[in-house]
Amino acid sequence: MLKIGDFAKLSRVSIKTLRYYDDMGLLKPSEVDRFTGYRYYTLDLLPRLNRILALKDLGLSLEQIAQLLDEDLPADQIRGMLRLKRAELRQLVDEEQARLARVEVRLKQIEQEGKMPDYDVIVKQVDPIRVAAIRDEGNSETIGAIAGRLFGEVASFVERTSAGFGGPPMMLYGYADECSDWRIEVAMPISRAVPGSGCIEVHELPAIEAMACTVHRGAFDTLPEAYRAMMGWIESNGYHICAESREVYLNFDQVDPSRNVTEIQFPIAKNEE
Repeated sequence: MLKIGDFAKLSRVSIKTLRYYDDMGLLKPSEVDRFTGYRYYTLDLLPRLNRILALKDLGLSLEQIAQLLDEDLPADQIRGMLRLKRAELRQLVDEEQARLARVEVRLKQIEQEGKMPDYDVIVKQVDPIRVAAIRDEGNSETIGAIAGRLFGEVASFVERTSAGFGGPPMMLYGYADECSDWRIEVAMPISRAVPGSGCIEVHELPAIEAMACTVHRGAFDTLPEAYRAMMGWIESNGYHICAESREVYLNFDQVDPSRNVTEIQFPIAKNEE
């Protein structure tokens, strides 16, 4: 019989861990002194402890290990548990490799600019959004003027129909066809579905699994700085744009444009290797 301290030294497992395994029923001591409560272990418990440690090293939870050791699981179920763990580990490796790539990109940006970049880009999932929207086409010289008129039309529609404003307004950018430089869609999230009217449609913007986003503070005439940063980030991280970009106007101050807050969003997908 070995005292718990001696068994811990022999197995290179802490006393605290052995007590925890005992409380879980995972590794019971050979004997417990009924007067002192001291735990005693025999050497024939070492193979079971080593198996616990080996399975724990594979990333299995203690609950899963208890199943494997005590419930005499069939081989198919054991293979299933290990295959699931393999898939989880592969996903973790992929995530960490992607994080490492982002670190390398950030280091390169700092080395080139001598400071932290002005724009931080994150990738997030965007849920579907019900909007009242209106589209127009034209050339880049008229976007600003047309956008103001379209926002006025959509806002009037939302108020007239009592659809309710459901979030910050936005504008989507795309290309209509080879004969048009651009296509814009002015959209306002609404709280409830109402029928469209005239040129204004009520529809749902699709969910986006991977949306690259950055926030720009200030007047709209400095937005190109944010776009340049975004395009550089997308290219450096091995992505491409796969759908219409969005500008979400989190705060719009007509009197003091320096107080504007705009989130730029690009749906992205990984480049094929």
